[in-house]
Amino acid sequence: MESFPHDKHVLLGVTGSIAAYKSVLILRRLMEAGARVTVVMTSSAQQFIAPLTFQVLSRRPVYTSLFDPSDEIRHLTLAEQVDLILIAPATANIIGKIANGIADDLLTTLVTASRAPMVMAPAMDGDMWNYPVLQRNLSVLDGLGVHIVPPEEGLLASGKEGVGRLAPEEKILSAVLSRLNRREDLAGETVLVTAGPTQEPLDPVRYLTNRSSGKMGYALARAARGRGARVILVSGPTHLPCPANVERALVQTAAEMRDAVHRYFPETTLLIMAAAVADYRPRLRSEQKLKKEASTLFLELEPTPDILADLRSERGDRIMVGFAAETGNLLKRARAKLEQKGLDLIVANDVTQEGAGFDLDTNIVTLMNARGETTALPKLSKAETAERILDEIVKLKAGSRPKDRTLR
Repeated sequence: MESFPHDKHVLLGVTGSIAAYKSVLILRRLMEAGARVTVVMTSSAQQFIAPLTFQVLSRRPVYTSLFDPSDEIRHLTLAEQVDLILIAPATANIIGKIANGIADDLLTTLVTASRAPMVMAPAMDGDMWNYPVLQRNLSVLDGLGVHIVPPEEGLLASGKEGVGRLAPEEKILSAVLSRLNRREDLAGETVLVTAGPTQEPLDPVRYLTNRSSGKMGYALARAARGRGARVILVSGPTHLPCPANVERALVQTAAEMRDAVHRYFPETTLLIMAAAVADYRPRLRSEQKLKKEASTLFLELEPTPDILADLRSERGDRIMVGFAAETGNLLKRARAKLEQKGLDLIVANDVTQEGAGFDLDTNIVTLMNARGETTALPKLSKAETAERILDEIVKLKAGSRPKDRTLR
């Protein structure tokens, strides 16, 4: 593992999970990488492991109470001193508190007071992980810029198999290093990202759509903002909160998305079309709800606007990135789309693969540039996938893309 930037101070929050013992290993790895580490434990965490263990290994005081007798206003001084907050393991309880602004102990209070970047590594039983309220809380934190390192599948403390095991140390430490080494390599750029599905109305209560959740596009918007860009997010219908410091325009149909993209395009230096725009819409929209009066119903569909094709003639020197969600012949179809639309980069994924595709927190993609060079990425969180896509875009921005933007 790489070393941390010089003299970085990490606050390690430990909460009440059986996985708390793994925090000792994380502490050791953080220190080996050159970080100064201060540990803050919740009262529940102390039921699983003693503060003395962390104190001996960190060679620093371990803080457990908001009300330790001291002249120091601890939650404020710690909040100001640290460069990053890592909560590992993060329980459903701490996730819910932070997502909803509850500050009733030292850890939650200093999180509220701090402006340092935060990484969370949840660990819990699979049924808890899948609880809709927990997933909503994670979406809130994600929208606030918290880097979530998702748990993995395996044998849980309950004896069940499922998703909930604390992510491996390497993944957690990699996320910490990524946040501490945050680059400003998109400073000065205006990035336009599209995300989510479109909905094409059939009548006042029905529409045609797809399974896109918007998570990949929102992760890209958040990552680009973190790298210093001004980010404009044109989003189809989704329940995701707007990422912090991102300008968002909400649309419903493909036509509305086209209009919004055209409106913002003149001020854009980089376009990332991550939205799953519907290919067809009903040719006629009924003004009244269609009644079930016949055994069959025939719908006449027409193509929706091809947003990328429309922009090709006015792109100038802008970088344009597209997505190809396929169910077979992945590279062949991605190559054809890249060439037809004159893209600099296409992000292709087979949505039938386990761990890839719509409404998941992970993705498996292959990047293909205009030279036809491909880079296959392993299964990563969508946040990590977004960073890798932006890494490739930064290379293109540096001048490595071919000027004619055609395959050679």
